[in-house]
Amino acid sequence: MDLSTLRPAPGSRKPRKRVGRGPGSGLGKTAGRGHKGRKSRSGGNSPRGYEGGQMPILRRLPKRGFTNPFRREYAVVNLAALARFEAGSTVDLATLQASGFGGGRGVPIKILGNGKIDRKLFVKAHAFSDAARAAIEAQGGTVEIVA
Repeated sequence: MDLSTLRPAPGSRKPRKRVGRGPGSGLGKTAGRGHKGRKSRSGGNSPRGYEGGQMPILRRLPKRGFTNPFRREYAVVNLAALARFEAGSTVDLATLQASGFGGGRGVPIKILGNGKIDRKLFVKAHAFSDAARAAIEAQGGTVEIVA
Protein backbone atom coordinates (compact mmCIF):
# COMPACT_ATOMS: atom_id res chain seq x y z
CA MET A 1 0.00 0.00 0.00
CA ASP A 2 1.20 3.52 -0.76
CA LEU A 3 -0.24 7.04 -0.93
CA SER A 4 -1.27 6.69 -4.57
CA THR A 5 -3.80 3.96 -3.69
CA LEU A 6 -5.61 5.89 -0.96
CA ARG A 7 -9.27 6.58 -1.76
CA PRO A 8 -12.14 7.96 0.33
CA ALA A 9 -14.57 5.42 1.79
CA PRO A 10 -17.27 4.41 -0.71
CA GLY A 11 -20.32 6.65 -0.38
CA SER A 12 -18.55 9.27 1.71
CA ARG A 13 -18.09 11.75 -1.17
CA LYS A 14 -20.84 12.90 -3.53
CA PRO A 15 -20.56 15.18 -6.55
CA ARG A 16 -22.15 18.57 -5.94
CA LYS A 17 -25.54 19.39 -7.48
CA ARG A 18 -25.33 21.81 -10.39
CA VAL A 19 -28.83 23.28 -10.37
CA GLY A 20 -30.38 25.51 -13.01
CA ARG A 21 -28.30 24.14 -15.92
CA GLY A 22 -31.04 23.24 -18.41
CA PRO A 23 -33.85 20.69 -18.67
CA GLY A 24 -31.50 17.80 -19.49
CA SER A 25 -29.93 17.95 -16.05
CA GLY A 26 -33.22 17.26 -14.26
CA LEU A 27 -32.63 20.33 -12.10
CA GLY A 28 -33.19 23.08 -14.67
CA LYS A 29 -35.77 25.89 -14.73
CA THR A 30 -36.91 26.11 -11.09
CA ALA A 31 -33.76 24.32 -9.89
CA GLY A 32 -35.60 21.91 -7.58
CA ARG A 33 -37.32 24.72 -5.66
CA GLY A 34 -40.85 24.28 -6.97
CA HIS A 35 -42.98 27.21 -8.09
CA LYS A 36 -43.16 30.61 -6.38
CA GLY A 37 -43.48 31.13 -2.64
CA ARG A 38 -41.11 32.02 0.12
CA LYS A 39 -38.78 29.03 -0.18
CA SER A 40 -38.29 29.49 -3.91
CA ARG A 41 -36.72 32.94 -3.47
CA SER A 42 -33.08 33.57 -2.72
CA GLY A 43 -32.42 34.01 1.00
CA GLY A 44 -35.95 32.86 1.71
CA ASN A 45 -36.66 30.76 4.73
CA SER A 46 -38.86 31.25 7.77
CA PRO A 47 -37.48 32.53 11.05
CA ARG A 48 -37.48 30.18 14.02
CA GLY A 49 -40.95 29.89 15.55
CA TYR A 50 -42.75 31.22 12.47
CA GLU A 51 -46.09 29.47 11.92
CA GLY A 52 -47.20 30.83 8.56
CA GLY A 53 -48.78 34.01 9.91
CA GLN A 54 -50.71 32.22 12.65
CA MET A 55 -50.02 33.64 16.11
CA PRO A 56 -46.93 31.67 17.27
CA ILE A 57 -47.28 29.36 20.28
CA LEU A 58 -44.72 31.38 22.25
CA ARG A 59 -47.03 34.39 21.99
CA ARG A 60 -50.26 32.43 22.48
CA LEU A 61 -49.23 30.97 25.84
CA PRO A 62 -49.29 33.15 28.97
CA LYS A 63 -46.11 34.20 30.70
CA ARG A 64 -45.77 32.73 34.18
CA GLY A 65 -43.24 32.53 36.94
CA PHE A 66 -40.16 34.42 37.97
CA THR A 67 -36.42 33.78 37.75
CA ASN A 68 -34.42 35.28 40.57
CA PRO A 69 -31.33 36.92 39.02
CA PHE A 70 -29.51 36.83 42.38
CA ARG A 71 -29.87 33.07 42.99
CA ARG A 72 -26.66 31.32 44.08
CA GLU A 73 -26.14 27.76 42.84
CA TYR A 74 -24.11 25.59 45.20
CA ALA A 75 -22.30 22.33 44.57
CA VAL A 76 -23.56 20.21 47.47
CA VAL A 77 -21.50 17.76 49.52
CA ASN A 78 -23.21 15.57 52.11
CA LEU A 79 -21.73 14.56 55.46
CA ALA A 80 -21.61 10.92 54.32
CA ALA A 81 -19.10 11.95 51.64
CA LEU A 82 -16.79 13.48 54.28
CA ALA A 83 -16.30 10.02 55.83
CA ARG A 84 -13.53 9.31 53.29
CA PHE A 85 -11.22 11.86 54.96
CA GLU A 86 -8.99 10.83 57.87
CA ALA A 87 -9.76 11.92 61.41
CA GLY A 88 -8.21 15.26 62.35
CA SER A 89 -7.62 16.31 58.74
CA THR A 90 -8.51 19.68 57.26
CA VAL A 91 -11.12 19.48 54.50
CA ASP A 92 -10.97 22.64 52.40
CA LEU A 93 -12.05 23.61 48.88
CA ALA A 94 -8.91 22.28 47.20
CA THR A 95 -9.21 18.95 49.00
CA LEU A 96 -12.87 18.59 48.08
CA GLN A 97 -12.27 19.39 44.41
CA ALA A 98 -9.31 17.00 44.28
CA SER A 99 -11.63 14.28 45.61
CA GLY A 100 -14.16 14.90 42.85
CA PHE A 101 -16.58 17.08 44.76
CA GLY A 102 -17.49 20.60 43.76
CA GLY A 103 -18.93 21.96 40.55
CA GLY A 104 -15.65 23.26 39.19
CA ARG A 105 -13.98 26.62 39.24
CA GLY A 106 -15.97 29.45 40.77
CA VAL A 107 -18.85 27.24 41.99
CA PRO A 108 -19.38 27.62 45.75
CA ILE A 109 -19.60 24.48 47.90
CA LYS A 110 -22.25 23.86 50.55
CA ILE A 111 -22.04 21.06 53.13
CA LEU A 112 -25.39 19.38 53.87
CA GLY A 113 -26.30 17.18 56.84
CA ASN A 114 -27.33 14.00 54.99
CA GLY A 115 -25.52 11.00 56.49
CA LYS A 116 -23.44 10.41 59.59
CA ILE A 117 -19.96 11.57 60.50
CA ASP A 118 -17.90 9.65 63.06
CA ARG A 119 -14.63 11.57 63.16
CA LYS A 120 -13.22 14.96 64.03
CA LEU A 121 -12.74 17.11 60.93
CA PHE A 122 -11.84 20.74 60.29
CA VAL A 123 -14.11 21.72 57.40
CA LYS A 124 -13.87 24.90 55.29
CA ALA A 125 -16.61 25.66 52.75
CA HIS A 126 -18.75 28.51 51.43
CA ALA A 127 -21.90 27.46 53.32
CA PHE A 128 -23.19 24.86 55.80
CA SER A 129 -26.65 23.66 56.68
CA ASP A 130 -27.55 23.84 60.38
CA ALA A 131 -27.65 20.03 60.64
CA ALA A 132 -24.21 19.67 59.06
CA ARG A 133 -22.70 22.32 61.31
CA ALA A 134 -24.17 20.65 64.42
CA ALA A 135 -22.97 17.17 63.39
CA ILE A 136 -19.40 18.31 62.68
CA GLU A 137 -19.15 20.27 65.92
CA ALA A 138 -20.68 17.38 67.92
CA GLN A 139 -17.69 15.24 66.88
CA GLY A 140 -15.26 17.93 68.08
CA GLY A 141 -14.53 19.34 64.64
CA THR A 142 -14.68 22.94 63.51
CA VAL A 143 -16.59 24.71 60.76
CA GLU A 144 -15.16 27.68 58.86
CA ILE A 145 -17.02 29.70 56.24
CA VAL A 146 -14.81 30.77 53.34
CA ALA A 147 -15.62 34.07 51.63
